[in-house]
Amino acid sequence: MLDYNALTAVSAVVREGSFDGAARKLNITASAVSQRVRGYEDRLGALLIVRGQPCRPTDLGQALVTHLDKVHLLEAEIPHLSHASGLLSQPNVTLRIAVNADSLATWFPDAIARFATEAAICLDLLVEDETCTADRLRSGKVTAAITAQTEPVPGCRSVRLGAMQYIACATPDFIAKYFSSGASATEFQNAPCICFDRNDELEARWLYALHKTQLPRKTHYIPSTQGFLDFTLKSVGWGLQPLALVEKYLSQGDLIEIVPGRRLSVDLYWVTPRVKSQLLQDLTFRLKNECAQHAWLDQSTGNCTA
Repeated sequence: MLDYNALTAVSAVVREGSFDGAARKLNITASAVSQRVRGYEDRLGALLIVRGQPCRPTDLGQALVTHLDKVHLLEAEIPHLSHASGLLSQPNVTLRIAVNADSLATWFPDAIARFATEAAICLDLLVEDETCTADRLRSGKVTAAITAQTEPVPGCRSVRLGAMQYIACATPDFIAKYFSSGASATEFQNAPCICFDRNDELEARWLYALHKTQLPRKTHYIPSTQGFLDFTLKSVGWGLQPLALVEKYLSQGDLIEIVPGRRLSVDLYWVTPRVKSQLLQDLTFRLKNECAQHAWLDQSTGNCTA
């Protein structure tokens, strides 16, 4: 039989990164948190948390924290199913979601903000490149993910939300300086490029498809969607921007599409565990509806189920 009181302490240490943080979260002393965690480790005969700055879960610890997250989702259904729902308090539910920075900077807040308020849930967002978010779900660090990865995640459902449109652009001054001859392969090798981080392969994919060349030696890494845009507007380099974010700059002439019509589409999927949760079903419905409202999020293909 699992000790959920002790598991709550383990989960708090993992989420907050320290015993002191867990104590503040649970409104008890750090000593009490330590006693619960150590006592449970002794009973199981296994280490659950690697002490450090920050504290990290062992494989067993992460598995137990993931299990507790699913239990909380199931508990959230009880007040709605019980005839005595008015007598039952709504459990505190935190949804831990891995989301890519570009979605967070464009369509995702509109899609989830009202839902979070209406459902009285807390959000704990982990920002990752869209090619890495599903890995956080596989490891049990999050409950759901927005991802570009098409590989099935064991025990999860995947729903296609649409294809996010990206456009390679730069300022008029930058284009006049580096692309005066029509954006040739040689010019791209001499023009500074901006990437989100070293996991970001968008610019490399786009450039290889266009000219079969690699990224230039002079590449800047700006791990912020707004920062990426700001540096582009300051003529530091060229890069692929979400169309939703730069439409007004294109219309105003502050940015120019480097190669007209050569855009990149990135499929986005919403991946959730296969648990019977009305909360997750309602959120999935809300996300699909929100995505369907945006012309720049292509809906041309159907859902994908893993």
